[in-house]
Amino acid sequence: MPLWEKPHGDEVFNNRDFLYSGTRSLTDFIAIRYDASLENQQAAYKGGKRAHLTAEAGVAKLESKSAALTIYKLPALSCFIVILMFAGQASAAKHPVPLDPKADTSTCIACHEDKTKGKAVHSAIAMGCTSCHEIRTNKDVTRIKLITTTPAALCLTCHADKNAAEIKGTVHPPAVRDCVKCHDPHSSDNKYQLLKATSGDQKENLCLSCHKTGLTVPEKGSRHAALDMGCDTCHVTHKTGEIGKAEFDFHLAKAVPELCIGCHDVKNADLQKAHQNQPFETANCVSCHDPHQSAAPKLMAKFTHPPFADKQCEICHAPPKNGKVMLTQPDAKALCVTCHEDKAKLIETAKVQHPGAAGDCTDCHSPHASNQPGLPKTNAVDICLSCHSDIAELAKKPYHHQPAFAQGCATCHQPHGGDNDHLLRAATTNAVCLECHGPDRQPKKLEAEHMMTIFNGSVKLPEDYFTKNKVVVLPLKFGMGHPVDGHPVSDLLDPANPGKVKTPMSCLTCHQPHSSAQPDLLAKDQANNMSFCQTCHKDLKTR
Repeated sequence: MPLWEKPHGDEVFNNRDFLYSGTRSLTDFIAIRYDASLENQQAAYKGGKRAHLTAEAGVAKLESKSAALTIYKLPALSCFIVILMFAGQASAAKHPVPLDPKADTSTCIACHEDKTKGKAVHSAIAMGCTSCHEIRTNKDVTRIKLITTTPAALCLTCHADKNAAEIKGTVHPPAVRDCVKCHDPHSSDNKYQLLKATSGDQKENLCLSCHKTGLTVPEKGSRHAALDMGCDTCHVTHKTGEIGKAEFDFHLAKAVPELCIGCHDVKNADLQKAHQNQPFETANCVSCHDPHQSAAPKLMAKFTHPPFADKQCEICHAPPKNGKVMLTQPDAKALCVTCHEDKAKLIETAKVQHPGAAGDCTDCHSPHASNQPGLPKTNAVDICLSCHSDIAELAKKPYHHQPAFAQGCATCHQPHGGDNDHLLRAATTNAVCLECHGPDRQPKKLEAEHMMTIFNGSVKLPEDYFTKNKVVVLPLKFGMGHPVDGHPVSDLLDPANPGKVKTPMSCLTCHQPHSSAQPDLLAKDQANNMSFCQTCHKDLKTR
């Protein structure tokens, strides 16, 4: 019997997770010997009514009516060999008939001629089957496998320009490591060897396999007719470029408005009338319109500025002059404060001022519409990061605090100025954190808007924000209870002098507010282990 098949030890394996059962340390591993066809192996793996584990003389066996697996406990060195052997078998498909290892393409085409036909045939077909596949034989068993470990790695041997690791920009997620999710590697009736067309209904459209765009339009909403022309009318899936530019972030065929006016003639009388005869040929169309679908007519964005929504353009605009937009006030800020005097006063008198708020309001806000509350020109994150480059750098870390890089900076910070350090919405760090993570949080629902508010109504969030983002509620009592029972989360007072802080502590003692290189956003990018706790609890080292 080969070494790797010999039983080691006398452990009894349980069926909760047989791949790890019986291991005591990193030097203990388990090997699995398959004694059935692939179909039967899968049935045995699933366990349940058809399979159970037994232990005999140190060998754990998974038995079922249709298959049997034998599991062996191995030391680490032997296991490494087994893993290599098993991985090679798992990645190769058993060929139904024996083949000569030196078989050429003509042998393959004798059975697989369909792979060479179609409206779009992969150019690699002309190079021969063995340019991508290799034949392996062992006694009377023939296996066909790729010449690389993964399909994506194989694609990159020719399509190196599509290597996501070397592309600076936003890459379409399937293109990162899953080329065959969209493309047939041999042939297709669709261009670029796509598995389906990029137009049609949900069953016919490849893009709609993942994206639900245009499928859930409310009864009184609107839907862009261009969706019926095909997604590639506006998008080039693999197009990338400078991060932050919509043309590249959303893989657009052209930048806006050039993309839009390719179909929508700016000289059309009806279109001009709809825009109150104001010049719009150089405007950013998607600042007011959703390019796919909307709950409102005319693809209008979710949030609109009241004068714009009510078509009272004359409140802000004078008649155009020489083809240019004219305002009723000398500049944008002077115009905005005619209605928003309270914001102007806050900006001027705030104890902690925001320099960015001292400029024109339209530096940050769209004067017409936006898909987010507060009418940010881009979105609630990027509008801040365009100035706060130090925070933008933190986005490179793999673990993000959801409000910081998804919901928006203004979730925690006051954008126009305030009374608290760092423009926080509460006087202390803990008060900010516990507004979402505290056991006493009390968001107010806005039923009509399908929103809710926090910080006394000053911040709006989607009604499902807490459930969708799985926001953790800490089981705190009297300022204690995280990360374990009795552990404080705020300043520790001196028992001898209750008015004196013995040990300063806040959420930021252990956590970072924006991002981290480790899960749980722990301070200084540390891992969640005993070493982290020992940064404060020095006595743990001697216990």
